[in-house]
Amino acid sequence: MRVLTGYSIIFVTFIVFIFVLLQANAELKTAESLPSVLDKEIPLDEVTLKQTSYITDQQGNTISEIHHSENRVVLSQEEIPQIIKDLFITIEDQSFYEHIGFDISGIGRAALTNLQNDSIEQGGSTLTQQLARNLYLTNEKTYNRKLSELLYSYQLERSLTKDEILTLYINAIYFQNGAYGIETASQLYFNKSIKDASLAQIAFLCAIPNNPSLYNPYTKFENTKKRQERILKNLLDSKKITNDEYNIALNESIQLDKSQRIDFHPDYTTYILHELEELIGQAEGYTEKVKTATSNTEKEKQQKKLDNRIREVLESGVKIETALNPTIQNIAVNALKQYLPYQNVEGAAAVINHSTNQLVAIVGGKDYEKYDFHRAFQAFRQPGSAIKPLLVYGPYFEQTGASIYQLINANQYCKNGYCPRNYGGGQYGNVSLKSAFAFSHNTPAVRLLNKIGIQTGFSYLEKMQFTNIVEGDYSLPAAIGGFTYGMSPLEMTKAYTIFSNNGQYIPAHGITRVTDLQGNTLYEWKNQPTYVWSEETNNKMRTLLKEVVSNGTGKEASFSSGYLGGKTGTTNNVKDLWFIGMTSTYTTGVWVGNDQSKSIERLETRKPQLYIWKEIMKASQ
Repeated sequence: MRVLTGYSIIFVTFIVFIFVLLQANAELKTAESLPSVLDKEIPLDEVTLKQTSYITDQQGNTISEIHHSENRVVLSQEEIPQIIKDLFITIEDQSFYEHIGFDISGIGRAALTNLQNDSIEQGGSTLTQQLARNLYLTNEKTYNRKLSELLYSYQLERSLTKDEILTLYINAIYFQNGAYGIETASQLYFNKSIKDASLAQIAFLCAIPNNPSLYNPYTKFENTKKRQERILKNLLDSKKITNDEYNIALNESIQLDKSQRIDFHPDYTTYILHELEELIGQAEGYTEKVKTATSNTEKEKQQKKLDNRIREVLESGVKIETALNPTIQNIAVNALKQYLPYQNVEGAAAVINHSTNQLVAIVGGKDYEKYDFHRAFQAFRQPGSAIKPLLVYGPYFEQTGASIYQLINANQYCKNGYCPRNYGGGQYGNVSLKSAFAFSHNTPAVRLLNKIGIQTGFSYLEKMQFTNIVEGDYSLPAAIGGFTYGMSPLEMTKAYTIFSNNGQYIPAHGITRVTDLQGNTLYEWKNQPTYVWSEETNNKMRTLLKEVVSNGTGKEASFSSGYLGGKTGTTNNVKDLWFIGMTSTYTTGVWVGNDQSKSIERLETRKPQLYIWKEIMKASQ
């Protein structure tokens, strides 16, 4: 009885509320109007729905769908078939075009039913109320939530047209199994666009939102089918379809054709999401704010703002256009598997089209799974002799104008207690710079860096955007790859594109641009070339790099082609094996090693890094 009394009081209060809302009186003429009060208390900005975003390859094919809490494809008013609009109005809200957001008679009937059953059984919700609940509220069954729903519905009706509300509703509602909106539901359950769906399929889909758990097509198919039949009968009775259309739809067999979420090339898409963070951070100033933060707290605050902004962009529905070449990507992935069949041995690779400065392929490890540790851009390793072209030889030629045939002492060398050795401890006497480079002798590289000065050598390296170079790296051991943290395979590959860009460093990226779903450009890189050294110096370096592949430590990478050049790198105790090289079109970097930085000396003579590189580059011709 107490509950019944409570419901009675609420019902009476509710009627009074409706009366106040709809009736003007003398006092309202002098007081602030109800709409203006609601505008202050419940301001409705532009209503937007979370949408699925996409990553595409260089041909525009979708390679990944990105959605967080809501998987949704939004249709415009014109893209929604009229039968769907008619259907929802018929089964959910027949007075939709007459009410102001709520139906007084419907609410009254629902309230009386609830009083009779001493519980909340019916809600009397209009389409507008259901939309308000989806956008702003919860499905909690309380009268407090119901009153809030009415106010939001009234505001929606004041802000939007009926057609806009109906369009939002059809795009917003939930169709179970992660699908929001009719288009996503059609693609999920029938693997087709809603515009290609039959009347029977449309009615089947529209049966779900009334109670998504009860009408889940995968687990409660019969329930859904029975409701579909009732919907078709309602359409017939309301003369929205003909008797023939009804019979055809009723007898049509419903066959589910579950679509799979598109998510190919995990190595590449994982990196692209990282690059998106860099792009947005740079474009909107977050990167600079993080960099100049004066405390860890402030840095974390700015990083959190950037993370929220990225999520906001992705949930708005964007297309991330990339330079991915699926053929090269697949070959690179398979090459690592083929040449690294060893336990506890990993690898990474990056392929850049240096004529366009675009990353066309990247591999984060053998059997890489999305969001795993990505060795191509997250692993920082000692570069070994692969650093010599960038830190030593290029700067030396630029500073001195020396010939590649100039002689250099390749015997033992010591300075201030630092005594590097050539591989195997060899003493080679005076050799040409060309020979010293081709056979990767260590002592000549240290002598050359000492001649031009450590600061001078590093002044060139600073132009190549290595992120983990620290003050302690400025020393002679750096000439042969001795760094505190080292470089990532992607960083090294980007740096080597200098040799194919006439001595200029131009940052390579996987993202070509980011657009909204209508094709309007939102973000794109605006990098400018950085002059590193002269074309004359660059030509000398290309000759040296070619010698490595023709007659030096990289001979196994050679194959019949146009220009081939590159440089090997091996670190102390053979913890890392590198080869970075280029053809006339592509620059590719390959790293092989152990995640725990343990020796892989047993692989040194097998030279897997050279064969991986060769496999990728031969396929790129």
